[in-house]
Amino acid sequence: MKATWEKIDTNLVSIDVEVEAEKVASALDQAFKKVVKQVNVPGFRKGKVPRSLFESRFGVESLYQDAIDIILPDVYAEAVKETNIEPVDRPEIDVEQFGKGQTFKFKAKVVVKPEVKLGEYKGLEVPALASEVTEEELNAELERLQQRHAELVTVEEGAAAQGDVAVIDFEGFVDGVAFDGGKSERYSLELGSNSFIPGFEEQVVGMNIGDFKDVEVSFPETYHVAELAGKPAVFKVKLHEIKRKNLPALDDEFAKDVSEFDTLDEYKQDLSEKLKARKEQDNEQALEAAVIEKASENAEIEIPEAMIEREIDFMVRDFENRLRMQGMNMDLYYQFSGQDESVLRGQMRADAEKRVRNNLVLNAIAKAENIEISEEDVTAELEKLAPSYSRSAEELRELFTRNGSIDSLREDLQLRQTIKFLVENSKTVAA
Repeated sequence: MKATWEKIDTNLVSIDVEVEAEKVASALDQAFKKVVKQVNVPGFRKGKVPRSLFESRFGVESLYQDAIDIILPDVYAEAVKETNIEPVDRPEIDVEQFGKGQTFKFKAKVVVKPEVKLGEYKGLEVPALASEVTEEELNAELERLQQRHAELVTVEEGAAAQGDVAVIDFEGFVDGVAFDGGKSERYSLELGSNSFIPGFEEQVVGMNIGDFKDVEVSFPETYHVAELAGKPAVFKVKLHEIKRKNLPALDDEFAKDVSEFDTLDEYKQDLSEKLKARKEQDNEQALEAAVIEKASENAEIEIPEAMIEREIDFMVRDFENRLRMQGMNMDLYYQFSGQDESVLRGQMRADAEKRVRNNLVLNAIAKAENIEISEEDVTAELEKLAPSYSRSAEELRELFTRNGSIDSLREDLQLRQTIKFLVENSKTVAA
């Protein structure tokens, strides 16, 4: 096989490939064995029609598309390897010649990994971050814990307020007609959670137990149900119950209930130390993010659209998996948020582009600094991961190799080593 390539535009190359006639003949043989099983010819059982009879009756050309489908994936992969390019999208194939006794000629246009022109990435200045815990931060954490351990108490009288859980019936109407998914009974809605259509929760605030109210809102213009998008709606709401958080007192009893300490002072001391450790970890991550961002800003890259879209695909799948872990799905999320997939993808786009850019820059730095991952590095990482998988490092290596994850593990280790290199070669300055 012969393969040559030329650059035809930024991040776009064309590969010219010519495959030996022998491989074409082999692909035609495989195509015949596949197709003949489906052919009915009087006097012959399926799969038993002679090749010569098949070709005289149906023409050898009837095998060409199947033969191309058989041969193309392997020869394209071989051409990519031979030309040493790095595709980031599916190729556009143009078959120029294919026939019995002929070589197979085709062109493949494909978007490739972009070139990165690195700027300054060593000696980058990043702000020094304090790790001491302030009194305000400690009090805020105590308040958060106080809220977490609050007891929901049914309120006998009075009006619903922000932060309350309102138990309501509701039914929605557009142009006087009830719509699907707009009705529920005894639904527990935390007021101020912003989980309903904008404007809904604010109008429940102030309702008394037993009250009926028409809540008037408008669906967002980007609502996922097209026939409701932008439409004004009326929800008929009845308030059954109000549940309010009863916050526990911050005293020694609270410390005993939520920790192993006997006094609030002891608990606060322990909490302060944990907050400091968390802050140090957060600061370390912030430092890494800062040096990556600066190195990325200093580089010049033209990112292919295909790479951004592929990253958005990954982010959407990850988001969907996290929703499932919370007992939710995408349809419910779209319904409650008033969004659709195009809006969600649009919201993710800037972050996806940033991720792609950062990874490209880190890969380029790793190459420039000869940062490589040894088998000892991989083994050490597998030994770290082994306990969480309840397997030995050797078993984990075999598993990762079998499912194709071992290269991803190497890439992740290389990225981490490169980030470590950037941090070690940075300068902290007063914020």
